Amino acid sequence: MDSVTHLFYGGVIAAAIAPKQHRRAALLAGMALNTLPDLDVLPLLLSDDPVVRMTCHRAATHSWLVLPLVAWALWAFFRRRGGRVAQAPTRWWWAIFACLMAHPLLDSFTIYGTQLLWPLPIPPLMWGSLFIVDPLFTLPWLLAFALAMLAGARRWGGRALAAGIALGVGYLGWSLAAKVAVEREADRALARMGLADAPRFSVPMPLNTLLWRVVAMTPGGYVEGFRSLAVDRGAMRFVGHPSNVQALREAGEVPTVQRLVWFTHGFVQARVVQDTLVLSDLRMGSEPDYFFRFAVAQRAGPAWQPMPVREVAAPPRDMGTMWHSTWTRIWNEPVEP
Repeated sequence: MDSVTHLFYGGVIAAAIAPKQHRRAALLAGMALNTLPDLDVLPLLLSDDPVVRMTCHRAATHSWLVLPLVAWALWAFFRRRGGRVAQAPTRWWWAIFACLMAHPLLDSFTIYGTQLLWPLPIPPLMWGSLFIVDPLFTLPWLLAFALAMLAGARRWGGRALAAGIALGVGYLGWSLAAKVAVEREADRALARMGLADAPRFSVPMPLNTLLWRVVAMTPGGYVEGFRSLAVDRGAMRFVGHPSNVQALREAGEVPTVQRLVWFTHGFVQARVVQDTLVLSDLRMGSEPDYFFRFAVAQRAGPAWQPMPVREVAAPPRDMGTMWHSTWTRIWNEPVEP
């Protein structure tokens, strides 16, 4: 999720666990704790390989095998220093532990995914029920944070925290239910197309959980379809798009290609541009505009050879137009061709 959501989300979690007399301090501590895992972006800036920067984010600092040790180290340090943690060590242990562990758990609900069990070589978990920025998910955490800060140790501050957590978790539950409903319709449509067993994913479009995008891989590329839970009632429609699957297969031994295919669960589009293999991450963006495109290999005779990886810049995006199109599609079923 976005950094702003993590701030309020972390603050609310920590304040809900810490003693009420420490509530305001816990709100601030939770903001800091829930920001810590994303500091991995700072050392990654030292790399000139965009695939390294992409695929090593949400790895070690987001691992449930690493974060308990970090939580213990922080708890032990502040306990030795005295103060609030020493006054209520058990409550503060759980506040620190839960806050750190909750960060990567929430990130796993986005399609970017999280290497929750790093260093085990398991592809990132990507449940894909939330867009990385969703104001309706952020709102209950923000309001609960503000009310709890205002309340301090008063009883109604605890009620505000409980209500915020209930609404936030409830919204997560709604996003998963919406995803199931969309995938049920997609499964029916894909089965009629002979793609019942095709690898696929679903993800909400920007800033909402009413309009969804589904992509399924095919022998020659992939198909893409959209579903609005607000208005769509007929069968889901898909449009096919090509991918150079032969070039992708031939370049399968190139380490960067292997890394991207692993990281994306195989949801990539391959194109050959002037003897250069360009891979696009199909999970983020939509046809023909994807957020992550990389030139990863160069043809040398009949074979593909590694090359210095470079990110292929996408055309400038008009976010206002993008959101207008999304909003319009949410409330309008597409006209039959």
